[in-house]
Amino acid sequence: MAKKAASFAALGGLVFSTDAGRHCPDCSQPVAACICNQTVIPAGDGIARVRRESKGRGGKTVTTITGVPLAEDALKELATTLKKRCGTGGALKDGVIEIQGDHVELLLAELVKHGFKAKKSGG
Repeated sequence: MAKKAASFAALGGLVFSTDAGRHCPDCSQPVAACICNQTVIPAGDGIARVRRESKGRGGKTVTTITGVPLAEDALKELATTLKKRCGTGGALKDGVIEIQGDHVELLLAELVKHGFKAKKSGG
């Protein structure tokens, strides 16, 4: 009996219950009440900062946008829209939108057009 309880704990806890159905393995809540996937809007001053960077990127220029007050899914959609507008590639890493190339002025205008407060950051 002790071996069975130890393997249950090693598996991560409750996965299914006849009372509530499936449970989230991370927070042990019923799937309908799971709190793991709730998106959190990052705290900040609400100003999107646009900056041109090339340091540590092998000489390649990248425009970064930080401080955008959006949840992860909406931020991903905004990054896609901005990449299409600039006609370049890019990425979303840890809440920072990276657009390949020097597009500071264009991105400032686009962010203002989308209703965000935007500032040029850095030199």
